[in-house]
Amino acid sequence: MTSKHYIHVNHKKIVQILIKKGSDLLNGHYEEPFCNNEDANKLLCSIKQYPHAYVLACVMDRQIKAERAWEIPYKVSQEIGGFDFDKLSRLSLAQIKDIFKKNRLHRFNDKISECFYLAIQKIKADYHGDASKIWDDYPASAAVVRRFLEFKGVGVKIATMAANILVRYFKVPMKDHLCIDISPDVHIKRVFIRLGFIPKDASNEEVIYCARELNPEYPGIFDLSCWEIGRNWCRPTNPVCNECYLNSYCQKVI
Repeated sequence: MTSKHYIHVNHKKIVQILIKKGSDLLNGHYEEPFCNNEDANKLLCSIKQYPHAYVLACVMDRQIKAERAWEIPYKVSQEIGGFDFDKLSRLSLAQIKDIFKKNRLHRFNDKISECFYLAIQKIKADYHGDASKIWDDYPASAAVVRRFLEFKGVGVKIATMAANILVRYFKVPMKDHLCIDISPDVHIKRVFIRLGFIPKDASNEEVIYCARELNPEYPGIFDLSCWEIGRNWCRPTNPVCNECYLNSYCQKVI
């Protein structure tokens, strides 16, 4: 594909629609269940009382399905009888490893339980036990992403996802959204390919830089809308094109 591919008239219209959809989600209120466990969702959404639950769930979100990762803080809370940070911070590494192994919380229980423990210790040491200090000082988006990157096991994909959810769902104010990138998961990448934004063999980096090119002020604005399209209609096989709101504009590069 050449650079001319990116200025196709249909692409401009698609970008406008996706930005409008993302802006509606940003400015409105909507339900975004993190997993199928209602009690786990309540814990994660109690971001003022238990901000560490959200941070710890983000740290867990790798190498397993997201829904399973988001449940981990709740399952730990069931084991220890609550999720107050003081109680959580008194757990030893050995105790946390036992909880993970006993409940088979993750695909890599030994490694990820250590990340869970170290995240608790970092929140205690760097944020005085209040994880909301990661984002409550009206920070630049780069600062929030950087702060998440400081947690062991967290890469750029998870750090930007964490910042994006804070803005989009929890309405956390930030000075800008410049450094909140799109998260190039399989659904989003497939949608970008089929819309003709990127070639079939594109890398994750190409997805990220394409989104930056299309909307430099907030690249991550495409995240949820493209994820929903990929999850609901733009399936790997037998896509349901006629139900997708981009059907009349999409190049249908299957």
